[in-house]
Amino acid sequence: MTTSWKTSASAALLCAASLLVPLTGTAATALATAQVQGGASQRADVQSVDGVVEPVRQATLAAQVAGSIVSLPVKVGDSVRAGQELVRIDARAASQNAQASAAQVDAARANLTVAGKDFEREQQLLQKQYISQAALERSKAQFDAAQAQVNALQAQADAAQTQQRFFVIQAPFAGVVSEVPVAVGDMAMPGRPLLTLHDPSGLRVTASVAQSALPSSLATLQFELPGWSGATGLMNASGATVLPVVDAATHSAQIRFNLPALKGVAPGMFARVWLPVAGGASASGVRLFVPVSAVVRRAELTALYLVDAQGRPALRQVRLGPVQGAQVEVLSGVRAGDKVATDPTAAAQVR
Repeated sequence: MTTSWKTSASAALLCAASLLVPLTGTAATALATAQVQGGASQRADVQSVDGVVEPVRQATLAAQVAGSIVSLPVKVGDSVRAGQELVRIDARAASQNAQASAAQVDAARANLTVAGKDFEREQQLLQKQYISQAALERSKAQFDAAQAQVNALQAQADAAQTQQRFFVIQAPFAGVVSEVPVAVGDMAMPGRPLLTLHDPSGLRVTASVAQSALPSSLATLQFELPGWSGATGLMNASGATVLPVVDAATHSAQIRFNLPALKGVAPGMFARVWLPVAGGASASGVRLFVPVSAVVRRAELTALYLVDAQGRPALRQVRLGPVQGAQVEVLSGVRAGDKVATDPTAAAQVR
């Protein structure tokens, strides 16, 4: 019984092994490939830098007073108009303080009225020489003190009334709510961010460029938005500027340019900016292209499956250039005439 079982198992293993070898060979020979195409360069060399889409106008709203959040009528993604209420903080204590200040003003004004009448009587008595000049001066001083008290308490009441407005946060401009890190019942503290608002009608791209790679002219600047659903390849950037400050830690400067009205573009999206390289046209004068379908993207890795003479694919990291239709330029990693697998999924299964 034991010998028979071993014989059956060995036969099954041999059968499986005989099936695996033909499958691998078939996958390798049937692998679809394309040749790396070379073409004459019609432009100066370019380099790509990573950028990000950001709003031109954005505000992070914070509380100026402490209190519990009692109303939060907006959520992320809501469109709001200028002056619309966004957050309301419990203002009962502030309201009571304002009422107390108003009552103190009323009391001070009553005292001022009494002091004014006393001063008028003292003036009449002085004319009849019933009191001395010193008594009149004391009455005048009391009247002036009462007037000053009214002014001071009125200023306090105005401050309390103004502080009441700090408990309602309104939109400073029309826009879209992009972040709400608090909820009803949370404690608002001075300086704590309550929500972020941006204006979607004005977006720009910001990219950090090494100081040594800053172009002398930004007239030919181009960009692309790979993650945008309406991506159509390279687009021309207009009005690009270099910020007049270089980061001391990274020795890089920022390039900014405004985006045209593009539906579906949102802050935070990835952008790739193509800058002209100082030094003129390419030394080789040749540009290399492969099909877009052959590109493999895995996290931060961008690669191609190169197929050798025996039909075996090998993954090689490359640096890509701009997309032109169904072709993408390869800046480094391949040579003209190399064969690449046009189906990366099938190439990854070949061993």
